[in-house]
Amino acid sequence: MTRRVLILAHTGREESMLAALEACVELHANNIVPVMYAEELADMTGYLGVSGVKMEILGRDVTLADIELVMVLGGDGTILRAAELVREYDVPLLGVNLGHVGFLAESEREELIQTVAAVVQRKYSVEERMCLDVVVKVAGKVVAHTWALNEVALEKGNRERMIEVVTEVDGRPLTSFGCDGVVMATPTGSTAYAFSAGGPVVWPGVEALLMVPISAHALFAKPLVVSPSSTLAVEVLSRNGAYGVIWCDGRRTVDLLPGSRIEVTRSSKPVNLARTQQSPFSERLVRKFELPVQGWRGPAEEVSQTPTTQLPIIKTTRPKTSLEGPPTGPVPPVPDLTVPPHESTYSGTTGFYGEDRT
Repeated sequence: MTRRVLILAHTGREESMLAALEACVELHANNIVPVMYAEELADMTGYLGVSGVKMEILGRDVTLADIELVMVLGGDGTILRAAELVREYDVPLLGVNLGHVGFLAESEREELIQTVAAVVQRKYSVEERMCLDVVVKVAGKVVAHTWALNEVALEKGNRERMIEVVTEVDGRPLTSFGCDGVVMATPTGSTAYAFSAGGPVVWPGVEALLMVPISAHALFAKPLVVSPSSTLAVEVLSRNGAYGVIWCDGRRTVDLLPGSRIEVTRSSKPVNLARTQQSPFSERLVRKFELPVQGWRGPAEEVSQTPTTQLPIIKTTRPKTSLEGPPTGPVPPVPDLTVPPHESTYSGTTGFYGEDRT
């Protein structure tokens, strides 16, 4: 059976076209047919010249159903564009970073040959990444229905005016405030826009949804991490007349009038990312953000498993009261509080217990 790999590249950059040509040559040399879009192939051959490599055109010679894997050469934006193309076909994406950070990419430009070798030898695994299902409603009617891999970001449409919103989780309102926007993200998107807005970094293996306010003018406007089965919602209030706009992965956009409502849930359809390296996410975090880890010695090697250390238990002392133990001093006499009936001065109509009412 013929193996085919789709090459997606940012053909507006020379570095990307050179990497695409190199990948096509390596794949062809290993009996794998490289596939490209007609426009991107024309850009590459028109700029670099004819390579002599047998190529196939997506949409003319083959369809996405015939593709084993998509190799994306570029930054996170190029990978997000590729996700739009292949999400309905369950074709895995393998990113080679040519951008700045490239959190979605699996390898760097200098590792391109090794990455192609891993594809040739099928030494890659496929990882499912959660997506968001996004619904926009106005007056109870659905006006837009889309999705996002990283995040859906509600932003103010007027630069000079904050947007007023009320946030909601599982059908219950939380709080309202003025802000520059609200980001609702997946764990994959926790290192993107949500991270810049002050949200937490969530490991990809954690199933959760995030809600992160952007420059909120409020006392309680903290990032939230909720269950993946929860429903997040944000309503654009009309009290100041400001309108908003939502961006899904920075690519798909919808304008929002005051009174609009955005509902976000977990999508039933994920995006598949291919991985050639099995390094933990913490290692990728350190590498991508260039975090300082000098001085780390790591956990000490243990010859055998040590038992649980028995630490002393410190009991909290209680203050002594008059009920604890016998009295230590002389006991004062108890006064006789009994009032003889004939000496009672009570003038009401109710007699004391045992008194004659006549």
